[in-house]
Amino acid sequence: MSLRSKALALVEVLLRVPPLFVVDEFLKISLGLPVSAGEEVSVLSNITDDHVDISDTEAIYYDATFYNAFAFILLKFLVCCLGCMSALCVFVLYTKHLIIVYLYLLSLGIVFVSYWTNVSAIKQIQALTLAATSTQPSVSILEDILNLNLKSLLDLDGPGILVVQNFAIQFTLSVIFRNVHLGPRHQTLQKLLPITFMAPSFLAMLPVPPNLLHHSPVFSALLPLCLVKYVLWSSAYDVIHVIYAGYQHGRLFVSNFGLSALVETEWIRLNIPCVLRVFWVLRVAEHAMLLLMDNYDEDSDEGLKVSTLLAVQSLASMAKSLLVTGCETITAVLGMTSVISFFCHYIGSFFQWILLTDEEEDKSIGTVSAILFYILALQTGLTTLNPEKRFVRLCRNFCLLFTALLHFLHNIVNPMLMSLSASHNPSTHRHVRALGVCAFLIIFPISLLVYLWSQHTISTWLLAVSAFSIEVIVKVIVSLMIYSLFLIDAYRSTFWEQLDDYVYYIRAFGNTIEFCFGIFLFFNGAWILLFESGGAIRAVMMCIHAYFNIWCEARAGWSVFMKRRTAVNKINSLREASVQQLDRLDDVCAICYQEMHSAKITRCNHFFHGVCLRKWLYVQDRCPLCHDILYKIDNDPTKDNNSEDSNEDNSDNQNILLDDEDPDLLLGEGVR
Repeated sequence: MSLRSKALALVEVLLRVPPLFVVDEFLKISLGLPVSAGEEVSVLSNITDDHVDISDTEAIYYDATFYNAFAFILLKFLVCCLGCMSALCVFVLYTKHLIIVYLYLLSLGIVFVSYWTNVSAIKQIQALTLAATSTQPSVSILEDILNLNLKSLLDLDGPGILVVQNFAIQFTLSVIFRNVHLGPRHQTLQKLLPITFMAPSFLAMLPVPPNLLHHSPVFSALLPLCLVKYVLWSSAYDVIHVIYAGYQHGRLFVSNFGLSALVETEWIRLNIPCVLRVFWVLRVAEHAMLLLMDNYDEDSDEGLKVSTLLAVQSLASMAKSLLVTGCETITAVLGMTSVISFFCHYIGSFFQWILLTDEEEDKSIGTVSAILFYILALQTGLTTLNPEKRFVRLCRNFCLLFTALLHFLHNIVNPMLMSLSASHNPSTHRHVRALGVCAFLIIFPISLLVYLWSQHTISTWLLAVSAFSIEVIVKVIVSLMIYSLFLIDAYRSTFWEQLDDYVYYIRAFGNTIEFCFGIFLFFNGAWILLFESGGAIRAVMMCIHAYFNIWCEARAGWSVFMKRRTAVNKINSLREASVQQLDRLDDVCAICYQEMHSAKITRCNHFFHGVCLRKWLYVQDRCPLCHDILYKIDNDPTKDNNSEDSNEDNSDNQNILLDDEDPDLLLGEGVR
């Protein structure tokens, strides 16, 4: 991407940031309405009055306060919704329409800045003129200019300097307005605009009546304001047409490609992650500037003598304050989520660089981390907590997120370990890199657990973090044990029939531990839901966890167990080859191409390793060489009529693939 393209992309991102600030400010508005002190006093005075009944007072209070408060809250809610909707509509506009909106807002802002600048300058000029007339005869600025009264004109506290400053400001504003306004650009209007902006400054130089000079800023703003109003009314049809065209485009796109395709397309077009990151960084920078200004004022009173310890404490307090304010609204949480996704992506890229891998599937760590953090924020009600509790909850969410990140790193290193051991890779440095990452995935969770249990009392959050950490340790140990078995098998000169059983038992042990932790986490979440902090989002997440991590895992594990048991029973029904038969055959197994010291004989008189044949049965029930039935269903001759049906059933099952979690699939033909 060229430098010009990068600059245009950055400008487009910056153009979409202000609508997010508008939404953020609307979300900060509280919908509550406390009772005012005057109302409380009036109610108390009515209660103490002997001629007013208490029930009547309560009715008056209810009618005068409750309904007014409800109407005011409803009005604020509608205004906030309208403001958020308008800002989001501006956010999703195409770049050309977005520029038009900003040009209109800029021209409108220039009109108001010009008006308030003129008002401020005229007030100061009138005050200085009034103070001067009390000591000397009234002399206008124009007379000073004609008389070349440089002393009065160059007086820094005099009205002449104010007029010159206002001249410069209004001329600059008029030039900007002439170039950015979207109204008709007639030559006469373009020439009148600078005169209109600078008219109050001209009048301030003349000996005009104070009342006329006082109202001159209003008249100077009429022409540019009329142009802005004309643009607004003349563009109303275009605005409605753009909104309707966008609606039609979205509706047609959804009907043709689906809602998910529309969301993905708009996500890429708007560059939402980058926009959210820029918004959050600017938002945090704004709060940091305010905190620095406050600290500077406090330090200036104390002589700017701050020790190193106090400076560190001040930085820690500032960081805590920035983190708290950085997640006080939904938009702020989205921005923080995007920043966390950015850092997690590069953490994953760092470990990919260590492992010398570049798998595309492993690059989704940033997306997964963002989704997990945002779900945790919604689940724990992060935006509704007070600052102190919000900081504690945020730290806990970060801890949970990092333990989940360790699981993702294990998913990256585990296939690497299996590949290195099964493919007999002689590259020592790749083995060292993978083992180093595994060591980190064991040492860091243990250190984290030691620190957390020494600094915090037992709680549901601590139990959840501990479960996640122990689970990742168990998964890494299981991966290392299987990696060791594969390495031992790689240096063996003979076929190792028990390898498949050992791998199955190790994986079964690890999967059982993970399943038990899944049940434990479900009950831990149920306790939190019932007794600590409930909520619809937490209930939905618990249902998802119960289905995917408990029910689906239990069903998959039981399916693997039944497949294995069925395959073992089928293999046991086959004849065992004798040593004389193997010597007479003098051949290798057609599945793994290894020498046969023991073998099973199929109905079609083909010889295979029992372990290889068992793994083949996970795929289909026919011979790998002649595609005949591998085993007999029933030896009863009276049921031969059903053999064709059995053959059809077996042929229907020949395309059944082994589940991804099945450990035996990893020991297939490619391993040998």
